[in-house]
This record gives sequence, C-alpha cells and structure tokens, in this order.
Amino acid sequence: MNTGSCIGISTMKPCCRIFISYRISSIFGVSHLRSSHSIVNNSSRSQFKSKHYGYHDVKCKVIGGNNCVIDSNRRAFCVSGSSWGRSRVLGKNRYGVNKDYRRGVLVIPNVASDIRNQSTSIDSHVNEKGFERIYIQGGLNVKPLVIEKVETSNENGVIKEEDSRVEVNGSGVNLDILKDLNENENETVQVERDASRVEEEAWKLLRDAVVSYCGNPVGTVAANDPGDMQALNYDQVFIRDFVPSALAFLLNGETEIVKNFLLHTLQLQSWEKTVDCYSPGQGLMPASFKVRTAPLDGGDGAFEEVLDPDFGESAIGRVAPVDSGLWWIILLRAYGKITGDYSLQERVDVQTGIRLILNLCLTDGFDMFPSLLVTDGSCMIDRRMGIHGHPLEIQALFYSALRCSREMLIVNDGTKNLVAAINNRLSALSFHVREYYWVDMKKINEIYRYKTEEYSTDAINKFNIYPDQIPSWLVDWIPDEGGYLIGNLEPGHMDFRFFTLGNLWAIVSSLGTQKQNEGILNLIESKWDDLVAHMPLKICYPALEQEDWRIITGGDPKNTPWSYHNGGSWPTLLWQFTLACIKLGKPELAQKAVALAERRLSADQWPEYYDTRSGRFIGKQSRLFQTWTIAGFLTSKMLLENPAKASLLFWEEDYELLEICVCALSKTGRKKCSRFSARSQIRV
Repeated sequence: MNTGSCIGISTMKPCCRIFISYRISSIFGVSHLRSSHSIVNNSSRSQFKSKHYGYHDVKCKVIGGNNCVIDSNRRAFCVSGSSWGRSRVLGKNRYGVNKDYRRGVLVIPNVASDIRNQSTSIDSHVNEKGFERIYIQGGLNVKPLVIEKVETSNENGVIKEEDSRVEVNGSGVNLDILKDLNENENETVQVERDASRVEEEAWKLLRDAVVSYCGNPVGTVAANDPGDMQALNYDQVFIRDFVPSALAFLLNGETEIVKNFLLHTLQLQSWEKTVDCYSPGQGLMPASFKVRTAPLDGGDGAFEEVLDPDFGESAIGRVAPVDSGLWWIILLRAYGKITGDYSLQERVDVQTGIRLILNLCLTDGFDMFPSLLVTDGSCMIDRRMGIHGHPLEIQALFYSALRCSREMLIVNDGTKNLVAAINNRLSALSFHVREYYWVDMKKINEIYRYKTEEYSTDAINKFNIYPDQIPSWLVDWIPDEGGYLIGNLEPGHMDFRFFTLGNLWAIVSSLGTQKQNEGILNLIESKWDDLVAHMPLKICYPALEQEDWRIITGGDPKNTPWSYHNGGSWPTLLWQFTLACIKLGKPELAQKAVALAERRLSADQWPEYYDTRSGRFIGKQSRLFQTWTIAGFLTSKMLLENPAKASLLFWEEDYELLEICVCALSKTGRKKCSRFSARSQIRV
C-alpha cells in the first residue's frame, strides 16, 4: 500500500477502527516524518448482508491514505438494495420527500456517522436563521350558492328546463361558465399531479445513485443506467457532477452526504499523484473517485473498501481537471450558506485545502493576463473542442472560487498575503473579462473597423484581432439589444462561440456588470429557439461543422455537429440557468425552461444530453438515468419554490473590488490606468 501525504487530522469516524497512515507535510513546518495513529470506536457490533449471501469480514481504506477497517470479528453482509443508517428516524421533509437512501456502490446498514462532533474549527458560529415559508389563509364571506331550476311549459304542453343559474351575493352566474372553470381547474390539478409524479421519480433515482463508503454516503455516481453494459467511468463520483446533487440534498434538508463528500475529497487532495514520472501540484483535486472492494491477503474471505481517485491519469487525453478544485470551493461555501453551519469551513484541514487550491491557481507564470491558462478538455468540456487557452467557463468558475475563498478564509499572519493576492486577482480578472470578452452589436462593429499591427502601449486593438475573424453567422445572429461574453481570448484569436455555462456563471458571480448580465439573459430570451428550442440548454452555439469540426476536434466521432459538447443540449445546465434568472428577477423564464424539460425528461429516461440543432433527439451516445440531469431538474424546482434559498448561492456586485488598482501604471508615468477611464462603464 502506498503512503500518501495527507493534510490535517482526519476526523471521519465510521462505525469501525480507523488506521490513519500519513506523511506530515512541510506546510506545517515539520520534516517528512512517518507516523500512524489509530482511533477506536467502541460502538456495538452490527450485522449486515452481502449480495453473495454469506458472512465476510470487511475492511475499508483510502489508497495511500486513511484506512477504515471493520473489526475482523464482525460479520458482514452487503446488499445493493439495503438502506444506510436504518437506525435513524426517517420521515418526510418540508418537500414531502422521504430521506431514506436506497442503494450505493457498497451499502452498509446500521452505521452512524459522528463527523458532526469531530470538528477542529478555530471558532464557532451561531447558526443563521433559516428561511421559512409564510402561509396566509383566509377567504371572503359569501352567501351560500343557490341553484335554481325553472320549469316552464310551451304551447304544446311539453315541459322544458330553463338554464340553471347560480346566485352569488345576489348576482346570477351561468353554470356553463362554472363548468368550464372546473374543467380548467381539473386540468391544472392533473398537471400538478404529473409534476409531482416526475419529482417523486427523480428523487427515487437520485437516491438510487448514492454511493456509500464505510457505511456513510459520500456522493452519487455519474449515471445509473441498469441497461448499460459498459459503465466506463460513469460509475464513479465526479466532483463537478455531484454539485447539483449536493444542492438538491442541501435544499431538501439533508446535509450529511454533502459534508462527507467534502471531507473525503479533501483527503484525496493530498494523495500522491504521478503521470509518467511527473507529479502535478499538491492542491490538485481529483476529477472523480470510485469505491472499490478488494479481498484482503490471507483474510480468509475478508475484503476491504478502497477510495480510488482519478486525477486525470485515467481520463481521455490525460488532462488534469482544473475545474474540480474550483467546484469544491464553491460547494463548500454553499454548504455553509444553506445549513448555517460554518464550522466545517473553519476546520484547520479545510482551511489548508482552500489555500492549496488557491496557491495552485495563483502561481506566477509567463502569462500576461489575469485569466487562468488551461489546456483543452480541462473542464465540463473534457474533450478536444478548441477551448485551450483562457476559456470563459474556467474564468467564471475561477472568479467564483476566489470570491468564495475571500469569504471563507480566516485572516491571520499566515493568510493575509494570500487574501491580498485574491483581492488583486479579483479586481484584475473582472476588469479583463468585462473589457475584452464582452461583445454586442456596438462592440462587433468596433472590431470590424479595427486597425491591426499596432505597436504601442496606447493600442486599441491590444490583442491584434483581425476583423476577418468575425464569423458570418454572428453578424445576423447578434440581437440589437443584448450581448454575451465570448468563449475564449488569446493573442490574435477570439472565439465568438456562445458558451452557456460560462455566461450563466458570469451572471451568478457578478463577473459581468449588471448591464452585461441583463444583456446575456436578453440574448438567451431572444434566441430561445437556438439556445433552448425543445430541450434546455445548448452547451455552446453554434456547432463546429465540416472543416472546422475536422480540424479543431480532430474528427471526434462523439463530438459531431450538434451532438455532445459540440452544440448538444444539456439538461443539467437548467439549475444554473434558474439561478441566473432568479438573480435578475426573471423567474418566469426559468419556469418556462423547467416546464419544457419536465415534459420530456422522465419519458426519455433522464438522458445525459440531446442531439440535433433543436435538441429533439436523445444523444446518440447519451447515458440514460444521468444523475446530474436528475439533480439539476430537482434543484431548479426547489430554487423556484424557494427563491430566498437561491439568493444564498449568488453574489451581488462588490464595488470595493472596483476601487482596487493593481497595475501600478501611475507609478511608471508611461500611461494612465485604463481602469479609471472605464470605471463608469463597469458600474453601469
């Protein structure tokens, strides 16, 4: 077994003896010493079933890190359909959803977690008051309905019945109108019943995707398609994929699985990672991990649970997941905001984990820009799609993670320089993206008239963009009102494609100005048929076709035009769209998109993505029962039901950042800082 370097002290306390083997990092000012500790929990023995219908000894561990060992004299029995934590009281929460989890990769019942009592926080916070719904009941005092039937006879003596009338406070109402109203009401009730059925199905599927480690829930698999004969890595827990699942659980009042996930992935961060004899930075978070079982040597039928992380050494293209650490920080803040429990983010090991991620992102290099330089395939778009350089998605997540860290880091002598670096980077990055990534009709016309080959500190065309780069589709596509942030910016190159995730997170994090954020949402609304159509939302627009597809993607058979990452429609983007709409006061736009998805997702068995220009077909290689499709739908529904919770997940403009100037040009006397001339535009 390899010994990995682990930061801080593990306080994960399952129902078994824990052996912790770690190498103390030099971060704490101690040389690399090897030591081991054991923590014994004297909880009562419990029996659990195995799908092999026999009794086995069980041992759990993290490869190269913490070992979670079940006593050898305990009998073990694991079954896929059992529930973890049966000893706890289960009931329905405020959304009417049962909290009982039903299935994991390895499920061990009768196990209780005591993580909550093991905090190593520096200070404690009083929980914030949660938002509660206020129901106003009442009605009008009206007279009882009086239905009259008047029978008359005609000249032939035939009795006929006059139209029925209803007396309401002395006014007559035709019953036919009431009949129509009742029919409409019945239709509404039927729609609500169908919606409730879809949500119940989604919750069941989400719980079926839960993965347990040593009896505790630690995440959800990427997809749980029972008909999938080749799982590839869809049976793993991805950090980016788990975010909507985590938010769904948090909004539903279930916090344990999210806390376990954050702590276990933090432990994996410190594991030694090597690809072809080279080790990346210490702060790198894994793209995913898997709970594996392996027999113990000489264990006489005993087996062990193993957390096996993937830092990109097994990924297609062997690309490190740059966005994993950023998503981890964003989720950590969300956990504190929704639960009111800030003790987790104050723990010494968690604070150290944040610093390691930031040190990796803020390392000085050769780049002249404040944006983060990455390779192709290092984020949600994890295949070759021409996004290498400074893609908008990474910049928006980077900006969000910096703002999260600014809130969560405890300022002391050891962190004050890091906090100052965060403030400087936030200021520079916001200005850079707002000034150079934004395009609307006016800006495109300016680019169209650019002069090139300007050698000067006062150059207007700073990146030497050639006007011929403006694609023909953009001229007719850009609306008169609204605009968006381009997909990428490098010297001599602007990627004019619209990338949905980056633009939505620019709204959520206030990376764009208020006017720009509103312009992005206006563009999505005006180009609804292109970006939403039959299924929300396009991951990017337009698709690469013909020679562009062949040259940029290398002829990728999975990223054919209007499929997968190349213009496919991804329902998981729905929750981020909902968050952006609520922030800008347009929840009806999100409701429209949610209703559109709700009509198809269940019937189509919750696909990963949809194909064709309008999103009519289920993706040709799309996995069914995709977990973040399910979780994104549930999170969107709950955010719309409780907008107060949504307000905890986005940021408003921070005008203090706009006052920070980091360029120091005024000291050189060469030229004045462009921030002052543009500040009026930034504050619009």
